[in-house]
Amino acid sequence: MYKIIGNDGKTYGPAAAEEIRAWIGQGRVENRTPVLPTGATEWTFLGLLPEFAPYFSSPPPIIAPLRKAAGITNGFATAGFVCGIISCLCCCGCPFNLLGLIFSITALVQIHRQTDKQHGWGLALTGLICSAVSLLLTLGLGIFQLAANPVTMGWHYSAI
Repeated sequence: MYKIIGNDGKTYGPAAAEEIRAWIGQGRVENRTPVLPTGATEWTFLGLLPEFAPYFSSPPPIIAPLRKAAGITNGFATAGFVCGIISCLCCCGCPFNLLGLIFSITALVQIHRQTDKQHGWGLALTGLICSAVSLLLTLGLGIFQLAANPVTMGWHYSAI
């Protein structure tokens, strides 16, 4: 014999197992309906009792473990990568290699300090390498140009 608490909050029973099975078939009770079997001291749910569990259409849903949200790519890493590539491919490397160095170093510091890691470490490192190589080439070519063609420092003023 069983006592149940209906959706209206009232206690029904004692009812026999056959009567409870009929109520399950009619949809009057569900697996989350509170039930107190005769001789028990605590209420439980109807779907947890082994004699009624097979009569419910589906098992309770399985709650999957929480997954971490996909991380976002650091914006400074992307900017450093783009500036580094532009400084290597274009002849106007000077502003882009400096910007690439600044953005890439900033991105690496931010990625290192975050508790939930951001993506973009590879982009920042690539941008840093490309920008550094471009800056060294620019400085090297500038020094070579000055050594190969010394600039005369004299000024020529025409008579007024």
